Amino acid sequence: MEKFVMITGASGGTGFAIARRFAREGWNVVITSRNEAEAKAAAESVAEEFKVQAEGFQSQSGSEEAVRQMFQSLQDRGIVLSALVLNAADLGMGQKALEVPLEDWRQVLETNLVWNFSLMREAARQMKDAGGGSIVVIGSNTARRAIPDRSAYIASKGGLVSLSKALAVEWGQYGIRVNVVVSGSIKTARWAAQTEEWRQVRRDRSPIGDIADFEDIANSAYFLACDQSRVITGAELVVDGGVDAQFLPKNAP
Repeated sequence: MEKFVMITGASGGTGFAIARRFAREGWNVVITSRNEAEAKAAAESVAEEFKVQAEGFQSQSGSEEAVRQMFQSLQDRGIVLSALVLNAADLGMGQKALEVPLEDWRQVLETNLVWNFSLMREAARQMKDAGGGSIVVIGSNTARRAIPDRSAYIASKGGLVSLSKALAVEWGQYGIRVNVVVSGSIKTARWAAQTEEWRQVRRDRSPIGDIADFEDIANSAYFLACDQSRVITGAELVVDGGVDAQFLPKNAP
């Protein structure tokens, strides 16, 4: 049976690397993005490179009906997901808790937590009928070690960890596994735009002297989705170079 994986927010960056990782193993991929043209372009690129089936869809955060229609469209094409990877969203950065409008704060939770739950539930309904599947959430280590000015983001990421544990327990009877990749800093475009001095400071904060690139997160997501982790559920895989494990950076006074 052919395997399909859906990766949200996968038109570029970490999500695109995750899509390529699955395709390299022969999985067919469904890529979603807020921008339909970018989602389709990314899917075409993956299909051409790896000779797999790839579909691109626009995702509308906050719309439960749009989620249902997307999954119905997949089912109408004979596509049933074996895995769903919820790629991280960067909403809620720079929000000062004493100043942020409540509606803006609420919107971060609506997108990062409530909308992701709707995606997980629709995928699980398919997986239950198909005999099982795997859901992987790309989380953040800031839910474990907080930093200023992103309280809604951190709350939503912490909520996703708790939600994943709850659903792992509730859906395990259907053969559905739910796990979290807890990522630290990643070498994104923001990383590339910084000075080398700034980047070295960030490296030095890690016990191994480096932070994750896109492929590190992609490898972790693939491991938790594939049969190599078949008895792992309700778990957190921390991928941050050891930052979460240490009390102080190695060069701290």
